[in-house]
Amino acid sequence: MPNIDKAGTFKLGSHTVKRLGYGAMQLAGPGVFGPPKDRDAAIAVLRRAVEAGVDHIDTSDFYGPHVTNEILREALHPYPEDLVIVTKIGARRDDKGNWLPAFSPEELRQAVHDNLEHLGLERLEVVNLRLMFAEGPAEGSVEPALTVLAKMQEEGLVRHIGLSNATPTQVAEARKIAEIVCVQNLYNLAHRSDDKLIDELAKDGIPYVPFFPLGGFTPLQSSSLSAVAERLGATPMQVALAWLLQRSPNILLIPGTSSLDHLEQNLAAAELDLPQGVLQELEDIGEAG
Repeated sequence: MPNIDKAGTFKLGSHTVKRLGYGAMQLAGPGVFGPPKDRDAAIAVLRRAVEAGVDHIDTSDFYGPHVTNEILREALHPYPEDLVIVTKIGARRDDKGNWLPAFSPEELRQAVHDNLEHLGLERLEVVNLRLMFAEGPAEGSVEPALTVLAKMQEEGLVRHIGLSNATPTQVAEARKIAEIVCVQNLYNLAHRSDDKLIDELAKDGIPYVPFFPLGGFTPLQSSSLSAVAERLGATPMQVALAWLLQRSPNILLIPGTSSLDHLEQNLAAAELDLPQGVLQELEDIGEAG
């Protein structure tokens, strides 16, 4: 069994969690839409993750929609006391599976209640406001939506608030409105635009949660990463995750998979220590990008 304690811990809201967690997005069907081919296998992955010590799971009711939250509830409810479930609102799916903004007060409030219902909870521990001004981070005021979410926090429906797909300007704006306990953005070896933001958040003890650890690599970058992984006797994903763990102590990982074998491989990244020479080689991948 992989020892994920070696990844260390960091504070997320009111909890101290292990830095290697799990993302539930891939438990839904193809395109994160509809049910999985094998629901029992999805349940087994979740239970194995918790058995291995994972205490931070990322999800959303717009995965499926509803699918991953319902599987989470079936697999793990009543939840372990130390398990932090982080969910997201701000988007919705149409009947073709398209991702659409859902930023009106009514949509935001309904999304919180949908997450509560499908997860079987009375309060959501952490809710990330997913910004949908464009496919990637794009400027636009977070105040209207965040004010709605802060009101639900006052009502006791939400304990902590985070941001997803946010620019540094939006993070700064949000922190003037409410306490922000995490930021979740695209970041990996090849996509390093948030380097400065990560360091600024680290100074204030705020977790940064990268998604798509292998997303958007060019063939050249992938070849370089694969070559490093082969020399280390590891998988490219393990090397990419290990690099993120060594990049900054405030980085929390949520790699997702619907495979037990891949889950074990991902968790084993906690035990992979990258030598200084390898770190420099991997840095060059980011610079090339």
